[in-house]
Amino acid sequence: MKKTFDALDRALPHIQDLHAYVPGEQPQGEGWVKLNTNENPYAPSPKVADAIAAQLADLRKYPEPISAKLRAAIGQRFGLKQANVIIGNGSDNILDLITRCFASAPGAGHTVPSYSLYPVVAGMSGQGLLDVNFDRSMQLDVDAMAATQAKVFFLTNPNAPTGVAFPLSQIEAALQAIDGLLVVDEAYVDFGGESAVTLLKDYENLVVVRTFSKSYGLAGMRVGFAMAAAPIIGILDRVRDAYNLDRVAQAAALAAFEDVDYFEVQRQKVMATRDATRAQLDAYGWFTYPSATNFLFTEPKNAAGESSAEVAADLFEHLKSQRVLVRYFPSHPLTCAFIRVSIGTDAEMKAFLTAVESWPNHA
Repeated sequence: MKKTFDALDRALPHIQDLHAYVPGEQPQGEGWVKLNTNENPYAPSPKVADAIAAQLADLRKYPEPISAKLRAAIGQRFGLKQANVIIGNGSDNILDLITRCFASAPGAGHTVPSYSLYPVVAGMSGQGLLDVNFDRSMQLDVDAMAATQAKVFFLTNPNAPTGVAFPLSQIEAALQAIDGLLVVDEAYVDFGGESAVTLLKDYENLVVVRTFSKSYGLAGMRVGFAMAAAPIIGILDRVRDAYNLDRVAQAAALAAFEDVDYFEVQRQKVMATRDATRAQLDAYGWFTYPSATNFLFTEPKNAAGESSAEVAADLFEHLKSQRVLVRYFPSHPLTCAFIRVSIGTDAEMKAFLTAVESWPNHA
């Protein structure tokens, strides 16, 4: 006799209400220009391949438990001790650890729009999410952030999806105003933002989160890290998975991190392509937010000079028909008239602009 089990009914109540994170579309087959997931268009440092190869003979052995070499290298780069650094299985893993350790009623806070994983990590811990909404000016409302009384507040700087960067003076004002942890998510900071790392010496309620997925070209390796006061790192280490980063990922990240010259060349190429693409969008008469990231958030206009959610959706579908993928966020009034375009190679951006100019509604 078959025995049934109602998984949804048996799941914890806050898990029943949880909606999983939905990443950008991953196309199948060849011939796509993929500008929808903010991946680095360039391969990681050539030294990464050698570092990975050196680990293959030891895959039968467990990795170093806490990624000690990588922690030490990161600490040295930023003038910190190893005790101020934690490594995660992607920065998403670290955001989850922070939420599990420090978020409590009335919930975690975040600005809107921002990274769409924050509602998921809050929900996984049974916490609500407190919104501080941006308007079109994208000015940071420190008073509203403090008024949430959130014990953990997530701030993406530079912001995703707009690309706007907030100055350190505003970050410091937020650190002084809030009663809890300020988690500054710096996934894109290497493309033109100002890091809050320098504030760690004065603010023990600051956590700076970074990733190897974007500027280091290691999205497939899933390596992230956070920097904070040693007691915070110690708490996060209590709930971190044992052997949370495999030996291949540790070696790859360390090799990429230490190849400073290669990193700088690729970073500059991405920023130059971004600025050239921005100039072309300006020539179309489109509004585009100033970007300190590896993407552009732009508001397309049709031949009649109109911008709207319908116009953006129409362009999004046209680009997809031309096998060019960008990202569209229709669910928020601030984002629904925009598309987000990841910066690819010069050839990929030319293909994007050519597809835009073939849009029947293009001016």
